[in-house]
Amino acid sequence: MGKVTGFLEYERLDEGYEAPVKRLKHWREFVLHLNEDQARQQGARCMDCGIPFCNTGCPVNNIIPDWNDLVYRNQWRQALAVLHSTNNFPEFTGRICPAPCEAACTLNINDDAVGIKSIEHAIIDRGWDEGWVVPQPPARKTGKKVAVVGSGPSGLACAQQLARAGHQVTVFEKSDRIGGLLRYGIPDFKLEKTQIDRRVAQMEAEGVEFCPSTYIGQPGDAGVDGLTVKTPQALQAEFDAVVMAGGAETPRDLPVPGRELDGVYFAMDFLRQQNKAVAGDRLSSQTLAKDKHVIVIGGGDTGSDCVGTSNRHGAKSVTQIELMPRPPEEENKALTWPYWPAKLRTSSSHVEGCDRDWAITSKSFEGENGKVTKLVAARVEWVKDEATGQMKMQEVEGSQFELPADLVLLAMGFVSPVSTVLDAFGVDRDGRGNVRANTDDYRTNVDKVFAAGDMRRGQSLIVWAIREGRQCARSVDAFLMGSTELPR
Repeated sequence: MGKVTGFLEYERLDEGYEAPVKRLKHWREFVLHLNEDQARQQGARCMDCGIPFCNTGCPVNNIIPDWNDLVYRNQWRQALAVLHSTNNFPEFTGRICPAPCEAACTLNINDDAVGIKSIEHAIIDRGWDEGWVVPQPPARKTGKKVAVVGSGPSGLACAQQLARAGHQVTVFEKSDRIGGLLRYGIPDFKLEKTQIDRRVAQMEAEGVEFCPSTYIGQPGDAGVDGLTVKTPQALQAEFDAVVMAGGAETPRDLPVPGRELDGVYFAMDFLRQQNKAVAGDRLSSQTLAKDKHVIVIGGGDTGSDCVGTSNRHGAKSVTQIELMPRPPEEENKALTWPYWPAKLRTSSSHVEGCDRDWAITSKSFEGENGKVTKLVAARVEWVKDEATGQMKMQEVEGSQFELPADLVLLAMGFVSPVSTVLDAFGVDRDGRGNVRANTDDYRTNVDKVFAAGDMRRGQSLIVWAIREGRQCARSVDAFLMGSTELPR
């Protein structure tokens, strides 16, 4: 694939970034993606490796060697068609996916992996620029109606596949705009919301109906004031099938003394406010990091997003702490390849300014006049329990310390979907509180009700959400029609 000797001739070239001093002054995307010649050269690095592990390393099974080769040969429109054959929204994954495909790249065994994500980014952006991305309405209508609950990547992928199969699809979203956590969980400097808007416009042209500000549950549930409420029973009566595709929205809390102090918030509340402000909404109040000592608890992508947002607010200092030990700078490729390795990852937000520390446990928050002023923490070490073989945490004696904290953001992940929604549908749950459904047919224990994405598998990556949405659509189509031609 690509150029036979390309991987020997060309080095990996990563996408560039606008300088931090400039990008901290705005909320726009700042990645400088590859130009045509650079993308073709990077495509040439794709090896004729025999078994392309990148295909299986990618949850949506992107046919990566094929579109790398097509880019190298300057056949961009064909590359876009191959890319879209497995991925409904490459402009999302090309921006925010962590690229497990690159970890699985055969070249990654002893060299730098092919820059798969940057090539994907270049293909889809050119596709939009050239006007190649157009609505694909179905040739015929089936007369079947499907309700999709949730408009994140899983719900959108499922809806688009079903609409193209000829079904009448309605997407219900409790927020005031479509996009789920793509819209309100990811900062605009990583994903400008025009990317979502033009996909929504495409899907509307394909026949999908969107109903924002609509809550699916019971009228007495918390947080439904001002929303249109539809019960699951009403959906089941009106539609031939219902897909539960909401997110895992229940955040992991930190039950330590002082948690109730003003200034200690969940990360997603903080990020959502800023995204609404960037969208032009007038907020009655907004939590800002300006001139504050900010502590971000949690070392994942959400924590990194809080770091970037706080720096753009003008925080006095930003410190991110993580309970787990510091990962190695480089992975042991012989041990981990082609799987996703544990290694130190430094995001663009970290580069903008952040102190990071690992193996830290939060013991309590202290404050004055009801407002947080400091975090009391301690260092921990992880040791193997001889009886069980499991790693257990123990506090290092005498290691307690304090950090100034005017704003604390809890970014420790999500534990389950919103329980009231699951209760309203009456679906069975697995041991982690997610909807119980397998990946063979995505059906729940409730008649006509399916589940996909984070609501079924728990908090995960955008590529897993798209994969599950596509596979669930295939199962729904087979359920409605007796057979299906949708890809799995």
